[in-house]
Amino acid sequence: MPIVRILLVLLALASPLSMAGGVVAGPFEDAQAAHGRSDYATALRLWRPLADQGNAEAQYALGFMYARGQGVKQNNAEAAKWWRRAADQGNTFAQYNLGALYDNGEGVRQNKAEALKRYHLAAERGNDGAQFSVGLLYFAGVALPENRVEAAKWWRRAADQGHIGAQAYLGLSYATGLGVPQDNIHAYTWLSVAAARGDQDAVSNRNRVARQMTPEQIAEAQKLASEWKPKLER
Repeated sequence: MPIVRILLVLLALASPLSMAGGVVAGPFEDAQAAHGRSDYATALRLWRPLADQGNAEAQYALGFMYARGQGVKQNNAEAAKWWRRAADQGNTFAQYNLGALYDNGEGVRQNKAEALKRYHLAAERGNDGAQFSVGLLYFAGVALPENRVEAAKWWRRAADQGHIGAQAYLGLSYATGLGVPQDNIHAYTWLSVAAARGDQDAVSNRNRVARQMTPEQIAEAQKLASEWKPKLER
């Protein structure tokens, strides 16, 4: 089997529990706690007034609940509405997830150009999922000319932050010389990092790369992989 992965853009939702900065104290935190114990009715009751008042984090949280069907009927159109309001205020999670809705045509009319725009805004502000998605669109030549160099650049930014998919795709880029100079040591390194974090395809692809390497090269790549640490942009 050749070294290959299927290019999929997945809607990866960040839980409202992960948001902390810039939120309204008290009701927002109470809503977070309620959401954490699956008391969605309380979370909804507390978040909705904040969202109506323009709180971007509460707007994102409402979008999350509509996207997941938590305490409300699942409704991607409502998720898109609230994420758009939050995104327009600079919320990168909302920007990214709104981009994914446009990418997949869920709750909105499919629009790859709009998806790219939303991804790009979030990616520039350090959202690793958006950086990965921008890389996918560049790689496939969707909504813009195909550019493997740009794809690898965005995957590198996401990989450095710890995005497993980007780590695997960057490893494959080095293995095949697509967008970067072919380099088995870098390929083995990034595939090892992804494999250590649970990517099973990365294991098999790393083993294929290893067949083309000397024991010394493998040892060097293993050392680099063991020393890797995430470098967050935000």
